[in-house]
Amino acid sequence: MGMASLTEDERRLFPLKTVSSVVSLFQSILKRSSEPDLALLSIIVGYIENTLTCNHLHLIGAKSAVSLPAGDENPEKLVVIPPIRKEDDFPEIEWQTVEALYIKFRAVIKSSVDLSQYGTPKHATRELVKKVSDVIWNTLTRTYYKDRAHLQSLYSYLTGNKLDCFGVALAVIAGCQVLGFNDVHLALSEDHAWVVYGPDQKDTAEVTWHGKGSEDKRGQPVDAGIQARSWLYVAGHPIVCSRYTEVASLVSAINPSITATTDSLEVATLQQSLLWVLYDMGHLDKYPMALGNLGDLEEISPTAGRCHCSQLFSQAIDVARHRYSNCHVYPYTYQGGYFYRNRMYKEALESWANAADAIRTYNYSREDEEIYKEFLEIANELIPFVMKVEGSGHSARSILKDSECFAHLLRFYDGICQWEEGSCTPVLHIGWAKPLVNTISKFDAQVRRHIAISCSEMQADDAPKKEGRDEELVDANANQLRPKDEADAAGDEARPAPVECSAIGSTALAALTDLCGRTVLSPAFFLGSDVPGAPNETTQDLNHVPGGDGAAAKSPEQPKPKLCLKSHKMAGLKDLLLSEKLNTHAISLQLTAQSQVQLGGRSKGRDADAKDAKNHDSRTDAASATRPKRSRKD
Repeated sequence: MGMASLTEDERRLFPLKTVSSVVSLFQSILKRSSEPDLALLSIIVGYIENTLTCNHLHLIGAKSAVSLPAGDENPEKLVVIPPIRKEDDFPEIEWQTVEALYIKFRAVIKSSVDLSQYGTPKHATRELVKKVSDVIWNTLTRTYYKDRAHLQSLYSYLTGNKLDCFGVALAVIAGCQVLGFNDVHLALSEDHAWVVYGPDQKDTAEVTWHGKGSEDKRGQPVDAGIQARSWLYVAGHPIVCSRYTEVASLVSAINPSITATTDSLEVATLQQSLLWVLYDMGHLDKYPMALGNLGDLEEISPTAGRCHCSQLFSQAIDVARHRYSNCHVYPYTYQGGYFYRNRMYKEALESWANAADAIRTYNYSREDEEIYKEFLEIANELIPFVMKVEGSGHSARSILKDSECFAHLLRFYDGICQWEEGSCTPVLHIGWAKPLVNTISKFDAQVRRHIAISCSEMQADDAPKKEGRDEELVDANANQLRPKDEADAAGDEARPAPVECSAIGSTALAALTDLCGRTVLSPAFFLGSDVPGAPNETTQDLNHVPGGDGAAAKSPEQPKPKLCLKSHKMAGLKDLLLSEKLNTHAISLQLTAQSQVQLGGRSKGRDADAKDAKNHDSRTDAASATRPKRSRKD
């Protein structure tokens, strides 16, 4: 498809100067029976994004340089963009500029790839995909742009010869489309992209770089990454895109940021509107990352008549669980971030624990730095802030008094520890241990012991030690409730009474503390005025302490949350975590102990991935044979 194939109605939408005009153009193209042209759409959204976020001269109608095809007599022809009028959302996007860039991209691809050398195949081959990748790669500037914004579109490639990791992969797909190979499609993980091709799309090939650059991998299959169980390759469960999902990916990749703290409202509105168009057409049904992006945009600026952002986060998680075997982590961090921002801290802890459950099936490697930083931020910044907020008051509903929250916290760290097991690179260091110890110390021993903990791989070893114990005197964690002498093994029927009395006394003290806090902190108390009902309220609340007269039957003890620790580190910490007095030094030593050695009897593989990760030896060989990534070019 070329610009000449646009319908008259689509032509009349130019110059594009409002969000609605761009949305109308996308709707018209997506409703066609023919596949959308990725190059054209990427140029349009990239043009708008870069105009509003990178070059502020555009916003005041100044002149700017736009690279045109090489054959043009003036390769840096100046295009005058008029100021934004009140009724416009952004400067006018002229047809001539978009057309010139589109023609340039087609010319670069067609002039560089001679199909006759490949026997004019009906389907793409590895050599042909590698050739298109070489064309894109060799026309880029010799610098890798890792965390630079606004380099993911063909507009950036055609005007500045710069692309990020995703941009290179998208350019290769668009180049293959220009050559007529519609069997080449994008495969997306959560931080990487490659291509699938062939009649059944079973063949894979690396086409881009990651991290500091790995151009030597281009053209190779991704099997090695899958067998090494790296998060970068999501255990062989990427989003295999259709042409419409590829459109969704380039829309989802739009970055509205102007600075680290400022976004372009127009670009964000455009992205949000286009994602809803794709959502209504069903093109986000298999794309959890795009659903998460849309949820974030809806949280900031809700669209009238649309579902709440929390439903989008939940939908993204459902897609990740049912379509991708729970191999995707970001849907949980999207949801956890939403709960955190809205002070729903218990729900946030659960979402972060679920994220750790997803990551525990992988082996950590240096290439997983993005998700590592995500978990590091949660562990060392977000969770400590939650503990600080929750520990600053006397609320009886504080999560510090909720054993389920403590269980979520342990499950979060259990997932991180299991992610580290079997990996060639350690994850946890003293920077992780200190926040964990500080967080755990916020929970009282009574709350910490109110969890039924089991250890999946150590129960069999512990079984002989548990034999001969009186089950009635052992709690769900296999901890004795009180010292037991052999001489009075027969026991005294009244023996449990002191335990109950101590529980009643501690509960009464907690209730009294809470009531005193409410009274002292009330303005009426300091003003010397009467506090209506305070004495009666205090007396009434203390009389209804669980275990008091006639109240015990109304407030039965809450069942203990159940938790199964699967990592060796956390299983080894079980007794320390549940002890009356925390041994913080021992916890830190256990948590930061080196664990690069493969642990016997442990298998991270899922049933569906058994054919990819056949055995432990192959995984070790693949990890040891990986060549270190080369230094960044400057």
